[in-house]
Amino acid sequence: MKVPIQFENAPAVQVTLDIAPVTDRIQRAVQAARSAGKEWAATPFPARRKIFRRARALMAEQAGPLAEAANTRRHRPLAEILTAEVLPLAEACRYLEREAERLLRPQKAGRRGRPLWLGGVQSEIHREPHGVVLVIGPGNYPLFLPGVQVLQALAAGNAVLVKPGFGGTRAAQGLATLLGQAGLDPDLIQVLPETAEAAKSAIAHGVDKVVLTGSATTGEAVLGQCAKTLTPATVELSGCDAVFVRADADLELVVRALSFGLRLNNSATCIAPRRVLVQRSRATELEGRLAEYFQAGGAAEVSGFTNPNWLPLVREALNGGAHLLAGSVQPDGTFHMPLIFAGMNPAMRLTRADIFAPVLSIISVADDEEALEIASQCPYALGATVFSRDEAGARALAARIRAGVVVINDLIMPTADPRLPFGGRGRSGFGVTRGAEGLREMTVPKVITRRGNQSHRHFDAPQAGDAELFTAYIQAAHTRGWRNRWSGFKKLLGALKQRSIQTKRA
Repeated sequence: MKVPIQFENAPAVQVTLDIAPVTDRIQRAVQAARSAGKEWAATPFPARRKIFRRARALMAEQAGPLAEAANTRRHRPLAEILTAEVLPLAEACRYLEREAERLLRPQKAGRRGRPLWLGGVQSEIHREPHGVVLVIGPGNYPLFLPGVQVLQALAAGNAVLVKPGFGGTRAAQGLATLLGQAGLDPDLIQVLPETAEAAKSAIAHGVDKVVLTGSATTGEAVLGQCAKTLTPATVELSGCDAVFVRADADLELVVRALSFGLRLNNSATCIAPRRVLVQRSRATELEGRLAEYFQAGGAAEVSGFTNPNWLPLVREALNGGAHLLAGSVQPDGTFHMPLIFAGMNPAMRLTRADIFAPVLSIISVADDEEALEIASQCPYALGATVFSRDEAGARALAARIRAGVVVINDLIMPTADPRLPFGGRGRSGFGVTRGAEGLREMTVPKVITRRGNQSHRHFDAPQAGDAELFTAYIQAAHTRGWRNRWSGFKKLLGALKQRSIQTKRA
């Protein structure tokens, strides 16, 4: 049945609430999305832009309620939600308003670089929507992360199904409501239940693209199902980010950055710091500064936190010689966080684990080379940070780090720039979201090529001497050295002359 849902003081929109079995409901959702998507894909972008502009204005007008919706079960400061979710989502929307039409318009191949033997052929590369995109969102940033993907999918002409992460339904419904109030057909963005079964059912009923933000374990399950139907997917998965602290780093800045990374969203951030690779000459000073900062109340302590999967890793580290600069492990297995370990051995499993909590390992290294070697041993490669006063040296190091994004002298926040792609490598996934590259991932390329009225000699059956002609052309066009190319060119002229004589005789 359809019921009116009102978001704050905005006009009510009709939202479908269905109590039928999940699989039947999702089958109908896929069908409705596919039907509505055909008209949406044919809608000129200026008309789509108007909806995006109205939606962005509504985000601004309803920023507080939207942030509250995104804060369900998280209990974070409202200012943090506004700056980490609502603001970057509005910026991403404005980016699409300004740039999407240019990025998606057909591109002419032009003459430059076109092979000589394809003279007269004109080609264009078009970007077409996949059709129905399933966005599987995370629970840690339930508005911003899936929201950008929803907007990009819609901007590219797709219909969208959103499967929220744990506690993300209110945020997803808030965004869907705003888009409906902005004039978007409700069938173009439908919110599914939070359950894993909902995502499985949607894939089984034939979505055309899956965009997942989640753990590596979830990625394995989703990709396994996508493989059965050859459904393309973009997956942004777990992180275990390294922070490279060079000998010339500003340690005060490093401590502030690490505190921020452990505090932001209770460190439930995919690119939060997990490993600090500090050069040995500064390790003791950094550890002392961190201990002093946190003992002085530099960050709020979270008590009573526990995870049975992490406890063996923590105990392994402590039994192996590591010690805590901050936090504690209670006899009952609960943690007082943040947990900051010093004296860590890179062989300890904790230094390579996907931990979604304020846990930090300090590892001392001799130099950049050892830091790179240790960092490469981790299967996750989402983000990294370099702290150094030497900009050239930092940039050179960043270029060698295996990660999807490397930040120099900052942490996390620069990655919210809507112009930039975001994605990982290894067990951190593949493909990107956001930016121009993320927008194009919501499309498939189609090449349209045509030939004028020139000769179509390639349709003719091979003739005597053709092998010599093509061999001469390849030599003239591609061999090394001008003498060899000149020799090939002379052979080509001879072969063409012979072909002309044969044609006249025929």
